[in-house]
Amino acid sequence: MIYSMTGYAALTRDLPLGTLNLELRSVNHRYLDVSFRAPEEFRAFEPAMREMLGAKLTRGKLECRIGFNRAATAPSVLELNAALLSRLVELDAQVKAKLPSATSLSVNDVLRWPGMFGSDSLPLEELREHCLALLGQALDDFTASRGREGEKLKALILERVARIEVLAKEVSPRIPALVAAQQEKFSQRLRDAGVALDEERIRQELVMFASRVDVEEELGRLGTHVTEVRRVLDRGGAVGKRLDFLMQELNREANTLGSKSTDTTVSQTSMELKVLIEQMREQVQNIE
Repeated sequence: MIYSMTGYAALTRDLPLGTLNLELRSVNHRYLDVSFRAPEEFRAFEPAMREMLGAKLTRGKLECRIGFNRAATAPSVLELNAALLSRLVELDAQVKAKLPSATSLSVNDVLRWPGMFGSDSLPLEELREHCLALLGQALDDFTASRGREGEKLKALILERVARIEVLAKEVSPRIPALVAAQQEKFSQRLRDAGVALDEERIRQELVMFASRVDVEEELGRLGTHVTEVRRVLDRGGAVGKRLDFLMQELNREANTLGSKSTDTTVSQTSMELKVLIEQMREQVQNIE
């Protein structure tokens, strides 16, 4: 399949501890750029989450949002910070040594000390398992949405490829007619100037003119690039960079076709080709 770099997915999971929310959204980018927006407790999960995302994605600017709303009835386990408590005992002894009349900390003082009361912390290992599982489900939805968008982009590109093929076929038969018209034009000039027709001179002029307007080589390369675009789209996968290169090559041939043109119809065809190629290029920018 062809995958767009634009995608979105959001899932919610209800846990005994609360509600876990996870959202993925991405836009096009030259390479894979992942950023996280999550509570501080979830930062420890980032390496594993990045690994999961990197296994599925190759390009795109991706934002992963994680939210957790703790349930009001969630159980909490209160624990004393043993290290901090020991440090407070040492400090209390030092103060009493310098100021014997100083009052020791009360139990209430200790329990109200910042960082002392309560490990009301979340069970991180359990949350990690839930978070990674939810990310896996979100990635499935996210990949499916990117695939649907990618197929739309593929269809749009193929429509323009078909039009390019039609235009290329219309140009080729016009070249002999242009050469014949130039022959008549040059012969008429000689007659108007009262100069005897010199067949050799006319032949040389026609050879030079035919060389200038010959676009068979450009049309051939245009057809080759179009065939490659179809092949790449049929192959699927991460093909955005390859398609972007092919758009540059197609545009080069369209420009050359226009620069060689001495015919209004061919010039208009060149302009239409460039418009179609630019439209394809815009679509390609969103393909992984």
